[in-house]
Amino acid sequence: MIRSPLRLLMPMAAAVALAGVSAPALAQSMSEPAGHHNMVAPPHLSLAAYGEVKVAPDMATINFGVMTEAATAEEALRQNAQYMERVMAALRRAGIAERDIQTSGLNLSAQYDYQQDQPPRLRGYQATNRVTVTVRDLSRVGTTADAVVSAGVNQIDGISFGLTDRTAAEDQARRLAVRDLQRKAGLYAEALGVQLGGIRGLSEGTSMSVSPPMPYARSMAIESADASTSVSPGELTVRVDISGVYDLIR
Repeated sequence: MIRSPLRLLMPMAAAVALAGVSAPALAQSMSEPAGHHNMVAPPHLSLAAYGEVKVAPDMATINFGVMTEAATAEEALRQNAQYMERVMAALRRAGIAERDIQTSGLNLSAQYDYQQDQPPRLRGYQATNRVTVTVRDLSRVGTTADAVVSAGVNQIDGISFGLTDRTAAEDQARRLAVRDLQRKAGLYAEALGVQLGGIRGLSEGTSMSVSPPMPYARSMAIESADASTSVSPGELTVRVDISGVYDLIR
C-alpha cells in the first residue's frame, strides 16, 4: 500500500559560519587612502540549513534487456528482434503507453573463446537490446516485470522509484529550510547581543535520495496463476539546502 503523499521531517542544521565578527568589536575598521573617509566593514552572519520532506513515490522505472547469441550477426539480431516484438506486445497488454517505453541501448558484439597459447576463436555474435519502461501505476510494477520476463526478457537491472513532479515536495522543503535558517539567525543575533538586519543573499541546492534499484526476483510460486513479484515502493527523501547572509546591527 502506498503511504500518504507527504510526511514532513523537521530540518536540521547543515553548517554554520560567522563572518565579519571580530573581538572585541563586531565592526572592523578599514583604512582608506588619503582623501577618503574611513569606512567600516559591516558585520554579517553566514548560515546554512536544510529542509527535508518524505514523500511516497508515484512512478517506477524498470530497466531490462533481451540478449541473444547466434553463429552469425544477422541471426543474433533476427532472434533478438523476434523476442523484442513479443516483449513490446506484453507491455501493451500490461497497459504501458508508447511514450513510457524507450530504447536505451542496442549492441552487437563478436564473442570469442580463449585458450592458453592459442589464438582467440570466434564463437559467434551477441545482440543486446535494452529498454527503459516507466510504470505510472505502482500496483502494476510486479506484474509488468513478470510479463516481460515471460515474453523473453533475460536481463533486468532493477526497479527504481521516483516522482512525476517534485515541485510540491521541494517547495515544502524550502519552507522548512527557510524557517530553520531564520530561527538560527535570530538565535545568533540574540546570543551576540546585536540586532538582526536584512538578508543580503540566499542560495539553494536540491536533491532527492532514493533507494538503490531493487534487484528483480521473480516469484517461485508458479503453480498459482495470481502469483507475481512483490514490490514495495517505500518513501523518497526530497531535500533542499540553503545558505544565507544576514547583516548584523550593533
